[in-house]
Amino acid sequence: MTERRVTHATFTIERRYEASVARVFAAWAKPEAKQRWFACHGDWMPGPYEFDFRVGGREHLSTRDTDGVDHIYDAIYQDIVPGERIIYAYQMQLDTRRISVSLATVEFRAEGDGTRLVFTEQAAFLDGYDRPEEREIGTRAGLENLACELQRQTATA
Repeated sequence: MTERRVTHATFTIERRYEASVARVFAAWAKPEAKQRWFACHGDWMPGPYEFDFRVGGREHLSTRDTDGVDHIYDAIYQDIVPGERIIYAYQMQLDTRRISVSLATVEFRAEGDGTRLVFTEQAAFLDGYDRPEEREIGTRAGLENLACELQRQTATA
């Protein structure tokens, strides 16, 4: 029998981007842009992707890792204030096993000619399948991918 337990954790990541608030917010709000940067591992095989960016809307992302395990992200947008914040609740699964449930808040603040992004996650990690430090590492990788996406957009503009 699997031992049932919950580990609660909160972490905050602050990151400055050399792009306007409008551009950084759009990278979260436009499906083409978000799909390019959101997954934290570039060598994983992308699967189905759905994106409905509105309060009550859903986002679904599935990727398969190099060991053949599906990592499934399902989110519901709870609050969206254009150019200021996004709040969403989401769950993560490994194949059919739910590994966590989280509330994430993304804040966008003008800072000079750039943007300060503040990402806060409050999470319940289930039954030892994921750990807070691993989630934070993955989130940092995703936010680094966002920086690359913003640079790519600048280079092609």
